[in-house]
This record gives sequence, C-alpha cells and structure tokens, in this order.
Amino acid sequence: MSAAGLSAEDALIALHESLAQRRRPEEAAHLVLRAVGNQLGIWERMQLGRGARATSRWNGWSSMSTDFAHPVGGGRQVDAARRLFDLPPDGVDPDDPTSLLDFTLRLGESLGAVDPHRLDFLRDRLNREARSAAGIELSKRQYNRRFRVTQRVAAKAGRLTTEQTKRQLTIVARAGFAAGIDRAAFLADPWAASFVAYFTAKRKLRREFTLSGRDNPYDEIADLLFRRCLSNPATDWWMIAQVHPTPQVLARLSEGQRGELLGRWWATMRQVAALLKQVWSASRFDRATMVVRRGNDSSTWNLLCGAYNTARGAWIATLEASGSIGLLEASCPGKAMMLIAADLAAWHRSTGGGLHPDMGVWARLPLPWDVLDGAATCTRPEVEAACADAGVDPVGSGWVAPRPAGAVGAFRPTPELVHGVSVADPVWASVLRSAGAFSGKAMKGGLDRAHIPADVVVSDLPEPTGQAEG
Repeated sequence: MSAAGLSAEDALIALHESLAQRRRPEEAAHLVLRAVGNQLGIWERMQLGRGARATSRWNGWSSMSTDFAHPVGGGRQVDAARRLFDLPPDGVDPDDPTSLLDFTLRLGESLGAVDPHRLDFLRDRLNREARSAAGIELSKRQYNRRFRVTQRVAAKAGRLTTEQTKRQLTIVARAGFAAGIDRAAFLADPWAASFVAYFTAKRKLRREFTLSGRDNPYDEIADLLFRRCLSNPATDWWMIAQVHPTPQVLARLSEGQRGELLGRWWATMRQVAALLKQVWSASRFDRATMVVRRGNDSSTWNLLCGAYNTARGAWIATLEASGSIGLLEASCPGKAMMLIAADLAAWHRSTGGGLHPDMGVWARLPLPWDVLDGAATCTRPEVEAACADAGVDPVGSGWVAPRPAGAVGAFRPTPELVHGVSVADPVWASVLRSAGAFSGKAMKGGLDRAHIPADVVVSDLPEPTGQAEG
C-alpha cells in the first residue's frame, strides 16, 4: 500500500480499505500523513512522521500477511457439479454460502427433490422404483455420483458459512465494528477516519511471545489524532464508538445511538458465546489452568474468546454510559479465558510467575454461555465474591465495570514475528516460517533450533528445557 503521490482523498480511501485488513500501523500513519498532514502543526507532523518513516524499513517489505485469511470458496465443488450435471457456467456465486445452498436445492430437484438439509448417503437416496416414479432416467452409478457431488456442495456451504463467521469475528475481536463503517461517512470526517484507521491498525497487531503483556494500542500517535477529534465540534463520534467505546466517547452519543450500540454488542456476545459452547463441548479443557492439551483447537478457541471479551467489555461500557449498569446486579456474564501454550506457561513459572489472576475468577463462575442461555445465573455480587477469593480487583480488571484506560503507549515499529517470536528481519522470518520454527513441531529439513544464529531472534525466549511440557 504505497502512499507516494496519493491525494488526500485517495489516502482516505486506502485507509478505509485497511479497516478489514491487517496493515501495519506505520502504513496507516503514512496514509494519515497524506490525508491530513497539511493541517498538522510542526510538533504533530514530527510525531506522526516518526511513525510514518518506519514504513521504509526493509524497503517497505514484511513477511507477514497484510490481510486476515479469506475462506476458500466453493469454486471447485461447483465446477465438479456443473460438469457432472451438464450445467451452464453461471448462476451461482461460489463465495456466497446462500448461493451455494440455492444451487444445492436446484441439484437436489433433479435428483428427486432431495432436501439439501437431508443428504445422508444411506438414508436419503432414492431407490430404483422411486427414481423411476420421479422420472429420473439415470443408472444407479450416475445417480450416486450426482448425489455425492450435491452432498459436497451442501457441506461446502456449511463450512464456508462457519469460516466467514470466524473471519468476521476475528476482525470484531481486533477492531470492533470497524469493517462495517460506511465509506461515505468515513470520507466525510478525515480526523475521525484517521484515528479509527490508525487505532484499529494498532489493535490488529499480532501477539508477541512475551511475559510483559501487550503494548497499549492507544499510543502517542492515536492520542494525537484523538485530541484532534476532541477539538473538532463536527466529529463523528458514532463512527469512533464502533472501535473505541470508552466512557469519553460514549458520553458524546445520543441515547438512541447508545441503545443501538448496546443491542449490537449484546447480539455479538450471544453469537460468540454459542460458538464457544460448541467448541467447549467438543473438546477437553483444563478449566483450572487453560493450558493447551493435545487435540484442543486453540486457534478457534482464542479467536472466539477475543471476540467475546471485546463484545463483553464494550457492552458493559455502553451499559454504564447509558445509566444501566445496575442490570449487572441481576446478570453479569463472566469473561472467557484464552488457552495458553504449555511452554509459555512453563516460562511464567520459571520466572516466579504463575497463572493470570483472572483464571481463578473464571474457574469459580458459571460458564458465560450458560448464563447467556439462562441455564445458570451469575450476578454482580457473585462475580465480586469470586474476584475477592482470587485476589482480583473486580473494577480495575474489567469484571464488573469498564476497564480503566491505561497510560498512553509509545510508538514502536511493528516487529517481524514467527509464531509470536520476534526476529531480526523479514528475510529471516520467511526462512524460519517455511522451516516450521517455533511452531511447536519439529523443524523441516532436519534443521534444529540450535542452528539459528543468536542475533536472529531478538526477543527473550524460554530455555529449551522449559518447553518440555505438553
């Protein structure tokens, strides 16, 4: 995403496109400089320029993807069905699950009005007499081949729906409702747009393998842009609230806007909680520690936890801004805890640390999806009691109130990461990633981690003996 030669409007368009992508914050800063740089003071230009200049590191190249993974559509299954059923090459969008299901329905009709939701190969096929009665002049073999292809198209529609939902929730976890911001509204307020694009780029940074926790995404550049929004009487606070629902922002919304936002976050909580329940029911988790076990789908679980906790935090913040925080007295669903890698857990213990304090609260409370389903109750006093048992501040930790704002972070260039490990440059990152380094599996080609030069890994790592668990 080169910003060289872009007009201010083109830079804003590129920033809007980045909302659903995973561009580095320095790239966003470079575009912001093109969009509003001529309105900045000298000190502001210097501060923003320091972030923008980081774009030129390694000639602007990074080994890490600039987007969230897109699900693979059903093109292969559709092509196979068209060849077998001798259909024209149009009329179906292989990237749209609804279109795939409609296509499945049409295929099913030619097989005797087979219900696309009932395609069991043993129970739902028509026998010879039923095929004859339906006017289907196909041999058993040809009928079975068509039936199987119809099955595959229907199954692909289901998988595609799931994967598209996961991608959507990945963005929600990292950037709230940024991907749904209207382009016209975005272009109409350059200051709010610049803040939203830069701040969400910071929030979408990958997690680094470290004991020190994540950097505050609200850094000095985000603060500079936010203060510009505060000084502008025409700021679109509704747009900012989609990604930064803090008390300061929510207080500037109308009651109707806060009510709409409250409903959207609640619906998102319910949606994600239902998916969490499915993963929980299909897996074996150690609830006391949440250390990954063999067979756990940690990627899906942690993605859903991130989306759920983001929605929960925004919902509580909106409750407070709406004067309705008292509702937590009757129902206060808890947080969901992410799974932690065994080597990282061992590293924490080797340095005198232990489990995150929130883990004790999570283990004492009913599961959040049971609370949201009405199968269990969890009130604010119960959460506060669990926090007291675990030695956790229920307000400061965000269990029963919006999490307090932290100190403004300092800007630092985006590190090159391989499975969370920071390495010296993108060339080494590409080599190590392709070799399977730091993936928890044996490196490819007979390589060994001991052969990696000492100056390539630039972050602290546990000793190999600390990785023996799990």
